[in-house]
Amino acid sequence: MSEKRSPEESESSRLEGLYRKATDSVLRTHLLMVWRMSLGDSVDEVAQMVGYSEKWTREIARRYESEGAEGLGDRRHANPGARARALLDEEGQARLGKALLEETPPGGGVWSGLKVARWIEEKTGSEKVHAQRGWEYMRRAGMSSQVPRPSNAKGADAKEREAFKKVSPSG
Repeated sequence: MSEKRSPEESESSRLEGLYRKATDSVLRTHLLMVWRMSLGDSVDEVAQMVGYSEKWTREIARRYESEGAEGLGDRRHANPGARARALLDEEGQARLGKALLEETPPGGGVWSGLKVARWIEEKTGSEKVHAQRGWEYMRRAGMSSQVPRPSNAKGADAKEREAFKKVSPSG
């Protein structure tokens, strides 16, 4: 004779089955969390059981309520990463590297993060590229800001330098 199960019991059984079959560690932990909460464990108890914060445990429960089991698991795999947000693709980076070596920067002088940012704006049509991003692309191309070292304003004049050379034992 088959016994009748309540919907809560069948949901708990389903979650337990998914939990036991899961191979991904993050998904398995998330399934354990919602399974134990479906059995009546409090958020605090479940958080202590899995070693997560109560806030994150509530977030997983909220995700399960809104999206079901498909909403659980490690979402970092779906993150497009830096390539999708890049200002320049590989070809653009190659053009920038060539420009850094062969061209003079807009406005003359030496290349800087700000000048690279302006070059990127011009070539890509971007609205605003910050100087920091220009610096990052300059470093990625193997370059650095070539600014001469400042001279010492209070340093010795030519006559004093010459006198030092004569007195110095290494001179």
